[in-house]
Amino acid sequence: MIELMCDLWLFLKMRKKFWLAPIILVMLLLGALIVFAQGSVMAPFIYTLF
Repeated sequence: MIELMCDLWLFLKMRKKFWLAPIILVMLLLGALIVFAQGSVMAPFIYTLF
């Protein structure tokens, strides 16, 4: 996992694609929100946001 993050950072740095970093971060946060909220009591409230 750490190697993947290092490779991704090197790709962004070498190709000057820093504008992709916020997109990747938001996608990771939304994915984590969906995974953690799937079995919780807050799930109906979170799904109404989308």
